[in-house]
Amino acid sequence: MTNSRGRTGRNDSDETIAYICQMLAELRVVADRQGAEMLCYLIEMAYVEANDLQSGRRRRSIDHRQGDKSPDMPV
Repeated sequence: MTNSRGRTGRNDSDETIAYICQMLAELRVVADRQGAEMLCYLIEMAYVEANDLQSGRRRRSIDHRQGDKSPDMPV
């Protein structure tokens, strides 16, 4: 299925995960500069998860539709 930009949904998803990885890497640097060790750790865990999704080492929850749903949280 192609979207309005002529890309498949999976390609958009791959690009989104790549963008998330990039942003997490930048946030990690900012958190480190602030001496926020716990925040650095949590960002690193999110970065590892995003890289696993990007590389295919972990399936996306949308692919298997199982497991607990994350709670809706205000950001």
